[in-house]
Amino acid sequence: MAVTGMGGLFFRAKDPDALTKWYQEHFGIGGGAAWWHQQAGPTVFAPFKADSDYFAADKAFMINLRVDDLAGMAEKLEAAGIDVIRKDEWDDDGSYGTFARVHDPEGNAIELWEPPAELPEA
Repeated sequence: MAVTGMGGLFFRAKDPDALTKWYQEHFGIGGGAAWWHQQAGPTVFAPFKADSDYFAADKAFMINLRVDDLAGMAEKLEAAGIDVIRKDEWDDDGSYGTFARVHDPEGNAIELWEPPAELPEA
């Protein structure tokens, strides 16, 4: 018996309908009975220290979405008026891929991750 993958992400929202629409519009995900069949690939499950400054202290989580074209996704989001944040230190030495960050209308951080063709061994 084993866990076979992430089954879902559930979180509270001030306006669930508006937030669902925003995620559907910009990322093509979410919404009631609309199943999202992900492509196979790596998923990171990692608790952070309570005092980590990697994402906002007043948030208990950060969503990380794996993308196949970070530059293209960033361009699309910026064209929609969404601020895309890039920091060189997030990309490490490139061995774990490249990263950018946006925030949804309720201030939740969304990390966009384009993994490298091959990830280092765990």
